[in-house]
Amino acid sequence: MTDAPHPVRLLGISGSIRRRSYCTAVLETLRASLNGKADLTLFPLNDIPPYDPDLDSEDTPPSAVGMREAIGTSDGLIVISPEYNYGMSGVLKNALDWASRPAMKSPVKGKPILLMTASPASTGGVRAQHEMRETLSGMLGRVIARPQVVIAGVHEKVKDGRLIDEASLNFALAAVDDLLAEVRLLRVARSD
Repeated sequence: MTDAPHPVRLLGISGSIRRRSYCTAVLETLRASLNGKADLTLFPLNDIPPYDPDLDSEDTPPSAVGMREAIGTSDGLIVISPEYNYGMSGVLKNALDWASRPAMKSPVKGKPILLMTASPASTGGVRAQHEMRETLSGMLGRVIARPQVVIAGVHEKVKDGRLIDEASLNFALAAVDDLLAEVRLLRVARSD
């Protein structure tokens, strides 16, 4: 008799710390819509200080340690950001700088990652996706190849902290299914 594999553990990271963040609302809606396919935990970035190599080499802040541990124990990541000036949010970039250490051995290394953006603009934050992909690939993360999840006009698609646009939600859930497939492929490869 073999032990059943543990449920897939996903970690959601929102690049927005705004109290009524659209990005966080998308993650919360995904969490509520997974129907047992996976466990999705959100890691807030509110307490992550500006990256400082001196702090990291001497006394890494507990919030950064906690984020690294959460990434390390997850099977995959869902990273969503608003688009600020054609790029990801500074909050997200800062968190990824903390998560990228130790260099070449960070908890992101080899981790399957699904990228998403959400914006009130008609482009849905698509221009930020390139920067996110470059940064996470540079950290040796496994950004999954699939059509980009961009939620345009998000201010009209989120109500009461939930993504209510059915087409956007279904597309995002299909992307999560692709992430879960990648996680399962890696589990099989590691068990061989």
